[in-house]
Amino acid sequence: MKHLRNLGDLLDRENDLSKPALIDLSVKEKVRQFSHEDIDAAAKAMARGLLKKGFKRGDHIAILAANSAEFLITYLGTMRAGMISIPINHKFPSETIEFILSDAACKLVFTDWDRLSQVPEGYPVVVFSGTAENNFDDWLDWGDFETIIPKKNEVAMFLYTSGSTGRPKGVPLTHEGHLWVIEMRLKQKPESFHKMLVAAPLYHMNGLAICKVALAAHLTIVLLPQFDAKEYIRAIGNYNVTWLTSVAAMMAMVVREEKVLQETNLSSVKIVRMGSAPVSIKLIADIRKFLPNAKITNGYGTTEAGPVVYGPHPESLTQPDVSVGYPIEGIARLVDGENLNAKYGELHCRNPAVTPGYHNLPEKTREAMTDDGWYRTGDIMRQDPEGFHYFVGRVDDMFNCGGENIYPSEIEKMLERNTSIEQACVVPIPDEIKGFKPIAFVVKVPGVSIEEQSIKEYSLANAPAYQHPRTVFFVDSLPLTGTNKVDRKKLTQLAENRLSRQS
Repeated sequence: MKHLRNLGDLLDRENDLSKPALIDLSVKEKVRQFSHEDIDAAAKAMARGLLKKGFKRGDHIAILAANSAEFLITYLGTMRAGMISIPINHKFPSETIEFILSDAACKLVFTDWDRLSQVPEGYPVVVFSGTAENNFDDWLDWGDFETIIPKKNEVAMFLYTSGSTGRPKGVPLTHEGHLWVIEMRLKQKPESFHKMLVAAPLYHMNGLAICKVALAAHLTIVLLPQFDAKEYIRAIGNYNVTWLTSVAAMMAMVVREEKVLQETNLSSVKIVRMGSAPVSIKLIADIRKFLPNAKITNGYGTTEAGPVVYGPHPESLTQPDVSVGYPIEGIARLVDGENLNAKYGELHCRNPAVTPGYHNLPEKTREAMTDDGWYRTGDIMRQDPEGFHYFVGRVDDMFNCGGENIYPSEIEKMLERNTSIEQACVVPIPDEIKGFKPIAFVVKVPGVSIEEQSIKEYSLANAPAYQHPRTVFFVDSLPLTGTNKVDRKKLTQLAENRLSRQS
């Protein structure tokens, strides 16, 4: 691991460089394969090209595109040249994209043909695909390149958090911090045969982290341009994928594709790792139906503190299905008021990957960080007798109903234990008497009939009365955000609109 000094240069040159590093499925009806040597050479060419065009160490370079080999090469090459890579969520509205480019003072934007129109006027643009005048190939300057060695705490990239309210916050992340993340993952010694399927967007921590680990561990990435449940399943069968990384909402959509699942050979899958959102017992059971040989684990991470928070139990106890894991000593703690070692409370994280602070937002930084360097995640966890942690809910998502604090995820978990319910999402709606009341959106198990009254009765029988949904709306699927999480904001607006029509 001594070779890991720059986050853009992860090549293990002592291994077989001809081994496939990337199977890229971003071009329709065309499979592109790149060896580890190919990725290395292209990243060098990108670094050389940026410097040749006059860009300098520390310049901010944006990427606004769907997943592709070009995206990954640009991301790596930018950092090799000592510049700061800024992947941007292309599903943001145009004014938000414009704000990010301005806030980060981006000098150049790499994009693909389908998202070219989203780049505001006035920014130099390089296009990955199509026949644009300033295209990707023109920027590659092939030849050897000596990777820039970062200074201590030098920033490698910015990720912008989507946030539930207001403008997204820029999160600077350092070379040193995220090389530590990779080194911690490599300590788990992933076996060399693994093929990792990545459908999470590369502007998100989940997708980026797994790609970097795969490159550093000399594994193979199978890259989809975006998540599509049917294409995701077919990719598993077509390329003998062994490792799936996803969020719960993605896998919930996968398990509904029964016909494609039955038609596809999925026996290659050995590991399923989910994160970024709570996982239900029912979802895990549904995954095991079509992946009986896979080890299924639930993980946790944040943009601000990285994906290394939990680890193996010191007594080698098996992680329970819906637990997020066992907290690594000195890296994670639960805080309840003055109690810094609580069994129930807000998760705080401190590790080398924690951001130095939000970009241009000193007040937000002070709110998020303790004086001694702990990041306040805003996530409420509980600890079981063996020490494992379980996600309870977001501080921001909690609402009060008639004097009782409600975490939507607790109601959702309860509803999803009903064998007739595939997925559930609960949102708060203002109420003149109670303050707020819970409203549920429910996706039924295919072919099953269930009524609103039955769900209310089930809730009253299986949870405190104050938690029962006052109204239940049935939907075919839950809308997702750009990071493939359930879009609670959109569902709240939908609930308000439907209820107003009923009144």
